Amino acid sequence: MKSSNKLIRITTVPLSLSVLLKDQLRYMSDHFEVLAISSPDKILEQVGVREGVRTAPVTMTRAITPVKDLKALWKLYKLLKKEKPAIVHTHTPKAGLLGMMASRLAGVPIRMHTVAGLPLMENTGIKRKVLDFVERLTYSCATGVYPNSKHLSDFIIDNRFCKTSKLKVLGNGSSNGINTRFFQPTEELDKAACALRKKHGLTDKDFVFVFVGRLVKDKGIEELVEAYSELKKKYPHIKLLLVGPYEPERDPLAAETHAIIEKDDSIIKAGFQADVRPYLMISQALAFPSYREGFPNVPMQAGCFGLPSIVTDINGCNEIVEDRKNGLIIPAKQVHALQQAMEKLLADTALYSALKSNARQMIIERYEQKSLWELLLKEYNDQLKKYASVS
Repeated sequence: MKSSNKLIRITTVPLSLSVLLKDQLRYMSDHFEVLAISSPDKILEQVGVREGVRTAPVTMTRAITPVKDLKALWKLYKLLKKEKPAIVHTHTPKAGLLGMMASRLAGVPIRMHTVAGLPLMENTGIKRKVLDFVERLTYSCATGVYPNSKHLSDFIIDNRFCKTSKLKVLGNGSSNGINTRFFQPTEELDKAACALRKKHGLTDKDFVFVFVGRLVKDKGIEELVEAYSELKKKYPHIKLLLVGPYEPERDPLAAETHAIIEKDDSIIKAGFQADVRPYLMISQALAFPSYREGFPNVPMQAGCFGLPSIVTDINGCNEIVEDRKNGLIIPAKQVHALQQAMEKLLADTALYSALKSNARQMIIERYEQKSLWELLLKEYNDQLKKYASVS
């Protein structure tokens, strides 16, 4: 007997529950009995307290680890047989694979998987074939697949990972939308921003390009640093603000790029920041030259603070940003194109002002968080009705 009021959400690591789905579980708990499953960590416990939902730890790895994966699959299967949920909804690749397989084996009627970026896009050869197989297996076990961007949906169709009838993009995309009330200037944030400007010696004459995210190769950091270094020769008043950690063990930067970042005093290294809002407030534009994304939060966050965004022509980014409306779209991995776009924002003040004036309103109209939650809740209820009508 399945509980029509029980919803289980699964991610590989609890940070995904904490950050990518922040406040969504609390909203859903008003309508369902929610259980959040992820790898054991104090963050998982914190999510349970903050969101007001039950949690259950199941160790899952992000790498391909067959023995550990089989153990996790068995634990998930036993847990799902015990819980008897009506809906299991997975996020992230490994949780998607194991969660969808376990759900199918356990007879869960509604099995939903959200696709938020595909690392395989940057892979080739045997590894790409293995990852393609994993995606197809995940989707074959799901009753519904939910890419969080339209371009990601197109990629899935082009690669024949599953039938088109299984795919659905909710609203305009995104996994959690954005809380536009949280991402807006306040008196408290103004004070924090003033303190940051003073700390880093910024003046009204400075033009700050900000990047938020992991400082890794596939985020386009090498191209960004090279473009900035060239531009700095002509525009000495510019700064580059990097908000995020290095990840040398996963996707290291070239030694030359790392050396420039560490030695150039005009490059501000903020490291990881739990709250990026003050850093966006001291910036004039976002430079986000990533190679691949699902549906990135950063351009939405930047837009909420009126920042024009320079993004690459990749899924997610080219949906949040409309070229010459709220930012500029450039080809990925092209230093010269990035440098030209950065210079355009510096030299064309009329264009910069127009992009800036459109930025926040375009995010509010398309990605307000509460609207996306309501669409997801409707999808859950529609799936429950569909299941009830055939069972």
